[in-house]
Amino acid sequence: MNYESIIYEKKDKIGLIQLNRPKVLNAMNRQLWVEIQDALEDVKQDKAIKALIITGAGRAFSTGADLKDSKERSIEDYRAYLESLQEASRKIIRFEKPTIAAINGYALGSGYELALACDIRIAAEEALIGSPEARVTSSVTGGAFRLVQDLIGPGKARELLFTAENITGVEAARIGLVNKAVPLDDLMDEAMAMAHKIVANSSFSLKLIKKGFLMAGGESSLEALMDYEIEACLACVSTKERELSLDTFEQRKK
Repeated sequence: MNYESIIYEKKDKIGLIQLNRPKVLNAMNRQLWVEIQDALEDVKQDKAIKALIITGAGRAFSTGADLKDSKERSIEDYRAYLESLQEASRKIIRFEKPTIAAINGYALGSGYELALACDIRIAAEEALIGSPEARVTSSVTGGAFRLVQDLIGPGKARELLFTAENITGVEAARIGLVNKAVPLDDLMDEAMAMAHKIVANSSFSLKLIKKGFLMAGGESSLEALMDYEIEACLACVSTKERELSLDTFEQRKK
């Protein structure tokens, strides 16, 4: 696919998707979601790529849905758009490789929800993050009701969604909404450094660990989760990669 709304690159076993509609602060339309899903499929199929970073071009990560498009949609068209958005969010949440959102600026509405769907979030200190849905008579999508509560607890989640206020990257890090906040000039270096730490590890282990997190997050009972943990551990220790990993680990201790 020839991308119009994203820039997709690969470097050092890391995939990089950059939302690229800077003139509209990376507002999201259907084309953007289609291109994200296409790039995700390429990352999934490329065995050399072990982690993915998503960021934005210009002053925004994404300011959410493109309201120009939404004004022209019928209810039927809006339902189709929301269903495609939800499917893209599911793919990111359940993506088998670790994902990092590098939040470079405004992350609002469905742009904020895209960041929530990633495994790790690193924000620029001055980034503005929030859910304006209550101000524009809308509601959140992308699994945000669960994802926000899992990160910051139900009380703080309700405060942010009810007030529709934006918070800075610094405040987001303080309450645990993002993993860390850094100066904007350092953002991509920090994201790449985190990704390099991840890709140094076993792809097989990362895949199984991520699946375990999803199960622990509510997709399975505790009993099913603990049964899975046994099978995942046995699957890992049965690989040839396990022997190499142990040898390397032992050498580091000397």
